[in-house]
Amino acid sequence: MLYTWKPNAHRFMLYSLNERVRQRLHKKNKHVEENLMRIVRQLLGAAIAAAVIASPAMAEELTGTLKKIKESGTITLGHRDSSIPFSYLAGKPEPVGYSHDIQLAVVDALKKQLGTDIKVRYNLVTSQTRIPLVQNGTVDLECGSTTNNVERQQQVGFSVGIFEVGTRLLTKVKDGQPAYKDFPDLAGKNVVTTAGTTSERILKAMNADKQMKMNVISAKDHGEAFNMLESGRAVAFMMDDALLAGEMAKARKPADWVITGTPQSYEIYGCMVRKEDAAFKKAVDDAIVGYFKSGEVNKSYDKWFMQPIPPKGLNLQFQMSDELKKLIAEPTDKAADEKKS
Repeated sequence: MLYTWKPNAHRFMLYSLNERVRQRLHKKNKHVEENLMRIVRQLLGAAIAAAVIASPAMAEELTGTLKKIKESGTITLGHRDSSIPFSYLAGKPEPVGYSHDIQLAVVDALKKQLGTDIKVRYNLVTSQTRIPLVQNGTVDLECGSTTNNVERQQQVGFSVGIFEVGTRLLTKVKDGQPAYKDFPDLAGKNVVTTAGTTSERILKAMNADKQMKMNVISAKDHGEAFNMLESGRAVAFMMDDALLAGEMAKARKPADWVITGTPQSYEIYGCMVRKEDAAFKKAVDDAIVGYFKSGEVNKSYDKWFMQPIPPKGLNLQFQMSDELKKLIAEPTDKAADEKKS
């Protein structure tokens, strides 16, 4: 039997065959696409979740100082020029010191939290300008030798404490003894302190309350105050004991000077931030607490208080107090006067 070619019938068969192939391929491709979309959605969800976990600050909209730092890529650190060994200049434009080490640790933590590099800018502050410069936004974070007290808490926010000191006297050694052993010995004498400090307020209040007739001299900074003492224009310098140790160490003859007197107050230093910026304060607190727990604070203390420091290779030999050890073990943002109440 001869096979008869039927063009229309064959075209129909080929069309039917092609249609079935296309339908199968379409179903197969659709299945592949659905699988791919499901995988993509799962990966995207996992990536978003990981990002939120890794950067808790980004889980909600940034505000205040954190937003400012994220958008500008910079942070402005307030520093001192002569608060040895906390924050001071030692021949270079960048500050150094125990408190500055803490500032840099905070910056490193912020880089991780915000997921971006942060450029550091420095702004010199004094005892009199430090609070206004934080308040008006010029300085984002100030870590130096600023006492956290109830009065200042009305103006700025404070981190957890970074140091604890007592306010005492630096005076000359005479016949192996302090020339002026304690505060009552200063009646009618020239006594210097640094303007804008709690020591200035305490000294003036003591002078008025006890009618001691002291001539209280307020120097612009710690360096000028010690120069007045060393030159004989004052017989004693009242300030935080750790700062007095720094000034004594840089004297022409350190052995000629001694720290003496009953502490008139106990002070806790903190880093200043703008008031009512809770998110930034928490970020700073978390960074400092992490720095304490890591043990890096002990290395920094040894470097600045127990070893020769720049620029002259002086050694303060100032042992860590039990109060500071407790503050590091149990961080708090309370002022010393709040802790006692």
